[in-house]
Amino acid sequence: MLILAGLGNPGPTYSKNRHNLGFMALDAIANRWGVSPWRSKFQGLVCEAGIKTADGVVRAALIKPQTFYNESGRAIGEMMRFFKSTPAEVIVFHDEIDLAPGRFRMKRGGGAAGNNGVRSTTAQIGDDFRRARIGAGHPGDKALVHGYVLSDFHKADKVWLDPLIEALVDALPFAAVGDDERYQAEVLRLAPSAKADPRKAAQQGD
Repeated sequence: MLILAGLGNPGPTYSKNRHNLGFMALDAIANRWGVSPWRSKFQGLVCEAGIKTADGVVRAALIKPQTFYNESGRAIGEMMRFFKSTPAEVIVFHDEIDLAPGRFRMKRGGGAAGNNGVRSTTAQIGDDFRRARIGAGHPGDKALVHGYVLSDFHKADKVWLDPLIEALVDALPFAAVGDDERYQAEVLRLAPSAKADPRKAAQQGD
């Protein structure tokens, strides 16, 4: 079973935060590909999807952990063990401050790079899962990161945010069949954005 997990914090207070990019992606995927309503299970909100690919339909289980961001791995691990999936069958969608706003990268394995949700997931299932890293930008100062990721997107961000979320959904069939390189390329083709250094961009905006 393919598992698609989004990182974020539960509740309306956090729903528009930069840290909830993973939830935003999962909601959009469920709207397009979902075949069941969201329900509570595995310490999260879950639903099922049928992703149409060139070779048929790939079944996927979607989960938005309700354990809060830093403990996301508990819910993801529980779902993975239930379906007897492997880490390579898990794609975690999350915000990435080390990518400029609107940029996107797929990565398999590696460290957490300071992301506590990724660290929690690694602690539960190992590091061989696939990461869908969604660029949120950097505030330019490490001391400002916590407040930055827990702040809402601005209206001006919709210029890149809406097309990026749509591209993540449109190109998903490539990821569903395991072609992460093609998935990344297609997302960036559908929602092109500047390859700016997120720290420099933040500093120039001050």
